[in-house]
Amino acid sequence: MRLATHTISENLVRQIQQLGVQQSKLQTAVGTGLRISQPEDDPAAVGRVLNLESSQRQVTQFKANATRALNLSQASYAGLQGLKKVSDRATEIGTLGGGTLSSSAAQAYAFEVNQLIEQAVQIGNSRLGADYLYAGTAVSAPAFAATRDSAGQVTAVAYQGDSERAALPLTENATLAPTTDGVTNVGMRDFMNQLVALREALRANQPAAVATAQGHLVGSEDALVSAIAEQGGVQARIEAAQAQLADRSLSLQSLVSSEIDTDLPTAIVKLSQTQTAYQAALQSAANIMKISLLDYIR
Repeated sequence: MRLATHTISENLVRQIQQLGVQQSKLQTAVGTGLRISQPEDDPAAVGRVLNLESSQRQVTQFKANATRALNLSQASYAGLQGLKKVSDRATEIGTLGGGTLSSSAAQAYAFEVNQLIEQAVQIGNSRLGADYLYAGTAVSAPAFAATRDSAGQVTAVAYQGDSERAALPLTENATLAPTTDGVTNVGMRDFMNQLVALREALRANQPAAVATAQGHLVGSEDALVSAIAEQGGVQARIEAAQAQLADRSLSLQSLVSSEIDTDLPTAIVKLSQTQTAYQAALQSAANIMKISLLDYIR
């Protein structure tokens, strides 16, 4: 009889231990709202969650890339808009200077164009953070170098960047270059040099030279308008990508949640049932422990 009692005791202890572990897991699930706290709880689900979380990290990086790309495009767009305003005023001055001007009027217009040149060079060397916007991929140095005379006035502008464009991945299969291309950057250089030519023509009060410079400025303005339109399209594409990435991120979060979140009503019911069974097992063990040898003799 001692062997049978020992076996019963062992079974009861094992059952109590199992119920205790189950009760602990259910309490954790109810307390945290998660049905998986250890990999062994559901190895297959854990594997799926790890894959989903890897995809989520990738989407997070794409979202960061899109934000960076949008900032670059917006900054490039603002600079081009600034140059367009410079071009508008320079073209207006060119129209006024193409007729007969007094010497003082011509010099006044030349002085204003000189300020427009300085403004154009400043815009051309705009930066976002530490990177020069219009230098292609050579972002660590100013895009445009101005040669100056003894009076400190710009006499020529050279482009120091390259013709490459840095591209940022927005998805696994799509990349986007958010800054201006080499053709646009070189065109900006030409525009600045055309402003220099206009200034010199005004200083010399030569209407024919002024008209020639103005004609070149009109061509540069067309290029600026095209570049501005391109940047508008780039921004629209980035914003569309951001919306898609946001939807994808929410979808991944939902999938992860469906794998690891617990069904609270069901978990609470199971916890109550497990607690009842646990208490019953403890009571049964206590009753068995009270049985003595005299009970068997009787």
